[in-house]
Amino acid sequence: MVETLFEDIFRVDAVDPDGKKFDRVSRIAARSEQFDMLLHLDVNIEIYPMRVGEKFMMVLASTLNLDGTPDTGYYTPGNRKSLADKFDYVMQGKLYKISEETREKQVKADIYVSFGGLLMMLKGDPSIASRFELDQRLFILLRKV
Repeated sequence: MVETLFEDIFRVDAVDPDGKKFDRVSRIAARSEQFDMLLHLDVNIEIYPMRVGEKFMMVLASTLNLDGTPDTGYYTPGNRKSLADKFDYVMQGKLYKISEETREKQVKADIYVSFGGLLMMLKGDPSIASRFELDQRLFILLRKV
């Protein structure tokens, strides 16, 4: 069984809060329901449109193999089932920065991942950040709920 590193349902609070910068890409700002995490994510809206108020499930995993075996980094054609079959939008990327900040006696952790230039920032509970490692390869999987 595949073990996910993070999983929660998010609600889109804003689309392009800092203005539109690219034709086919929008940056969404969303907040999670269970862990109260803040998410900023670049999404190709031509492929996967997102609107304010929509809810989606987001999963971060280190492999798409259902048996949990590590990802080889190579595409193997065939009829193999994978975690991606259960989601609508999947990207592969690399975690390039983990940081912590303390404000008003509250510690927040930031996780930064690049998916081929589309960026993600996940901010919140530092115990969640402990599941991740610098330079770790990750998959983000999205499905509207």
